[in-house]
Amino acid sequence: MKKIILSPGKEQSLKRGHPWIFSGAIGSMTETPEEGECVAVYSRNNSCLGIGHYQTGTIAVRMIHFSYTEPVDGFWKRKFEKALYFRTMAGLHGKGNTNVFRIINAEGDGFPGLIVDFYNGSVVIQAHSVGMCRIIDQLAGVIRDVLPDNPVSIYDKSSPALKSKSGVKRVSDHLEGDKDETIVLENGKKFMVNWVEGQKTGFFIDQRDNRKLLEHYASGKKVLNMFGYTGGFSVYALSGGAGQVQTVDSSKKAIELAGENIALNFPGDSRNRSFCSEVFDYFRASNQKHDIIILDPPAYAKSIRSKNNALQAYKRLNAKAMEFVEVGGLLFTFSCSQVVSRESFRQAVYSAAIQSGREIRILHHLSQPPDHPVSIYHPEGEYLKGLVLQLD
Repeated sequence: MKKIILSPGKEQSLKRGHPWIFSGAIGSMTETPEEGECVAVYSRNNSCLGIGHYQTGTIAVRMIHFSYTEPVDGFWKRKFEKALYFRTMAGLHGKGNTNVFRIINAEGDGFPGLIVDFYNGSVVIQAHSVGMCRIIDQLAGVIRDVLPDNPVSIYDKSSPALKSKSGVKRVSDHLEGDKDETIVLENGKKFMVNWVEGQKTGFFIDQRDNRKLLEHYASGKKVLNMFGYTGGFSVYALSGGAGQVQTVDSSKKAIELAGENIALNFPGDSRNRSFCSEVFDYFRASNQKHDIIILDPPAYAKSIRSKNNALQAYKRLNAKAMEFVEVGGLLFTFSCSQVVSRESFRQAVYSAAIQSGREIRILHHLSQPPDHPVSIYHPEGEYLKGLVLQLD
């Protein structure tokens, strides 16, 4: 295994359990590793700090273990078994009314750069690092071995996540089986998931608990679901007894899928109306106020360079939405941008609140569910932030 030696003092973050080594921390190498190759990391005094996947770029090494070991035999299998055990403890794996959950959540499960999602017997793998991409076939074998029932299909959807990575060309394809879609159950609600054509791995599993919270508040309410995508929040609002739901998304395909999911659960129900529109265009054309508004936009900041622009976008979006919340109504507002901290997001919403001139209370601080764990040593893994606000 090729050896990377850190500059003096640069080993401290690793000793604290942080899984990333930045390029500026590297002092020397015995040989230049290939993209995605597994390397051993040493301090200046020749103490081995662990092993990780090397890559060119700002993050030079993603650590997979914090001592020297060869990642062979049962190395990945043991990690996978541990992750699946936690999902079982959380009541997700084997739970009768939910058969969609995340098995591997990157750094949170000791698999930096890897996502594995379970959809009613099918598995979708997405590598975000070249190192994980290089061992996809090995990981697929582990999945076959560890899951109690062999998966109906295993689909590799790494291509979208790796398109900007140096020298990597990979076509998303089935590693086992040929299924492209299935109907899943989430808290007893039905959703059609297509992992080939859908965003991310096909469904935003991370909002499961937050959708359930909306259901609690929805009875008799007028609900507006912005950035509706597959209609997840809309289905839960209808399930909670909402009197009226409006689902808005700029994608015609998303609106059609949202309609399909609503019909799966509430055939013939006329309480939902869907609109294919940009959010601000919709607000400009509307004069209707709502009891509950959900704002779940895509990641406004993909890199630290775009963070400030993203915070301004969150401020503008929330300020506009606050104009359309009824007195005593609720605003569910989210950020899924990893580079935007919880405090920065709250500050953006705070600025929007000041602009609104309304009395506003925070009822809930929201995050991602237990199948999206965050390593306490890697706070960057807490990408999903949310607030439920009451506006008077």
